[in-house]
Amino acid sequence: MTVVTSTLFLASTAFAQEGGAASSDKKAPSLLEDILKNAGVIGYVIIGVSILALALIIEDFMSIKREKLAPPHLQEELEALFDEGKFDEAMDVCEAEPCYLTNVVAAGLDKLGHSYNVIATAFQEAAEEEDVQLSNKIGWLSLIAAISPMMGLLGTVNGMVAAFGEIALKPSVKPNDLAAGIKGALITTLLGLVVAIPVTTVYVFLRNRVTMSSIEIGGMVEELFERFRTKDD
Repeated sequence: MTVVTSTLFLASTAFAQEGGAASSDKKAPSLLEDILKNAGVIGYVIIGVSILALALIIEDFMSIKREKLAPPHLQEELEALFDEGKFDEAMDVCEAEPCYLTNVVAAGLDKLGHSYNVIATAFQEAAEEEDVQLSNKIGWLSLIAAISPMMGLLGTVNGMVAAFGEIALKPSVKPNDLAAGIKGALITTLLGLVVAIPVTTVYVFLRNRVTMSSIEIGGMVEELFERFRTKDD
């Protein structure tokens, strides 16, 4: 289910029961059915965006985790090679299995023979580049969370303009003539908020995961290269 449909599922059941109690001879449509019927073009665009958000969330949860950014077997292998002084073999390992950890370590290994400050600058800059890539990766969720309510508001304003257009064209307007249009307009705002709230929550969670992973991996790399530090550094 998409971000929209999964959030609305429970609410639709409750609203359907409420509608059934209010009218025994006419079955009220569920909230989900009502939304799909009255969403309009902008509403369906928001639903499409929610599907994209769901795909991004799944992919980010699969790729942005400790086991992917710094696999334990690579950490152990690099530590063993550093302890044995086999830095060429360590570089081969980094080139064979690129990831956050190996990319940062490779940047430091590439500066061996220089002072520790030069080495540290190299792997710190590589870590910053990795952080930027991860931030850009989850940044799409931030964008979706930001534009979804705006798209909902756009749909609402568009619907309200159409409703007031009906008032301008007809000499007398009954509430029933406007109710459907106004409801359809408000549905887009509902959809926008239903997408934005969970996506914002997931974005903050992933942003914190990126920060913690960056700190942890940075500590690993500094420990590996600490042996090259001299009293003058």
